[in-house]
Amino acid sequence: MKYQIIPVTPFQQNCSVIWCEKTLKAAVVDPGGDIDRIISEVEKLGLAVEKVLLTHGHIDHVGGAQHLATRLNVPIIGPHIADKFWLENLAKQSQNFGFPLVNAFEPQQYLNDGDKVTVGEQSLDVVHCPGHTPGHVVFFSAVSKLAWVGDVLFRSSIGRTDFPQSNHQDLIQSITQKLWPLGSNVSFIPGHGPMSTFAEEREHNPFVADQLLG
Repeated sequence: MKYQIIPVTPFQQNCSVIWCEKTLKAAVVDPGGDIDRIISEVEKLGLAVEKVLLTHGHIDHVGGAQHLATRLNVPIIGPHIADKFWLENLAKQSQNFGFPLVNAFEPQQYLNDGDKVTVGEQSLDVVHCPGHTPGHVVFFSAVSKLAWVGDVLFRSSIGRTDFPQSNHQDLIQSITQKLWPLGSNVSFIPGHGPMSTFAEEREHNPFVADQLLG
């Protein structure tokens, strides 16, 4: 699985274009905005986007999803249905976070834990990781040992849990019970900031290091 990270919006959210090298079929993960930049990158790479994938319903991750999907005539897949209320409140989120108005939308498919999503001939496992939001999902490529974790986990940090229906204990459980079993040698692309590995975070992350949690 190949990828290109494109930080978008003033929130510098890590939108990713991911693709199957063999078919050059692609997906866009969390297009928060700056749609022209994303499309320009896709064209430069010579890719055919077949879907938009969403990790969760916060506006900095989904703000450009409907616009992009309409322009490319592709479906929006994800997140888990527990984040439906976030997608229904996008107009309010726009106002609260100073984004241009984004209207509510419904994805063509909500995702569940254990689902698989294809990108060309590549496959991604869907891991439901509630905590930051109740319907947050992570996309995992077992072949590439690579995960797109949205705002669940960051280098040296974890997702915020001061939003409606966030839950700190759920987040810690998602990281330790859902992500760590995928393997210490997994690299991950977070929703913001630099990449890291699960091994690195298990050793040094001040919120979820093994030595802190026992």
